[in-house]
Amino acid sequence: MKHSWPGIVGTALLAGTLCPALVGAQTAQASPVERGPYARIAILRPHDGDTVDFEAGYIRHLEWHRQAKDTWVWYGWTIWAGERQRWFVYASFGHTAADLSNPVAPLEDERDNISNVTPHCEFAGNILYEFLPRLSRGTGVPQPTPRAELTTVELKAGTAKAFEAALSARQSTLQGETLWYRMVAGAAAPRYVRIRARPSLAAILDEESEQALPDKVNDLVAKTTIEIANLRPTMSYNLEPARQ
Repeated sequence: MKHSWPGIVGTALLAGTLCPALVGAQTAQASPVERGPYARIAILRPHDGDTVDFEAGYIRHLEWHRQAKDTWVWYGWTIWAGERQRWFVYASFGHTAADLSNPVAPLEDERDNISNVTPHCEFAGNILYEFLPRLSRGTGVPQPTPRAELTTVELKAGTAKAFEAALSARQSTLQGETLWYRMVAGAAAPRYVRIRARPSLAAILDEESEQALPDKVNDLVAKTTIEIANLRPTMSYNLEPARQ
């Protein structure tokens, strides 16, 4: 996946369905042995009028991952609400640094990616994030629910410490899964992404009070973007079925 695959907030942080069965239903974790703090979140922008061919090519590329016995879990989301509507987000969570350094067959991965995916889209970002458990509620690996709210926060220079302190102070009040990630590389810093996986659009809207950031961070933030994404099971890999 262009990582080069590039082999992402994103944001992830994300309608449609396709027919093929979900490949290799496994639990959403980086490996059965060890889970790390790192996530890769990347954005693809399908060419106008080329969405069908893009999705078909992406699914063929996931078949390459299956045949290569890739053990990573890859989420696929389509942005449903936001300025990047119809853009595609793919992401993998729960990795250690060593795990990230050893992706499956990178040269062959890139070759297949160029054949099946790149003719139909442009790569709009590939970002490495670190999960922040003291700001979050959850494991750092999102639940594979049908919807996800993706919030990207860009801070003013020199405000990261105060921003994290404000979120940490509110951590104990979080009710549902709320996952915060700090950008490590791939975009202008400081940047954070929050993912809130939810079963429906209604669940996101009913929790609007939890969507807002603490008032005390208003002067620290340069820009906030909130997007809603649909999980695409047929465009995900090694992911357990979405919860209804």
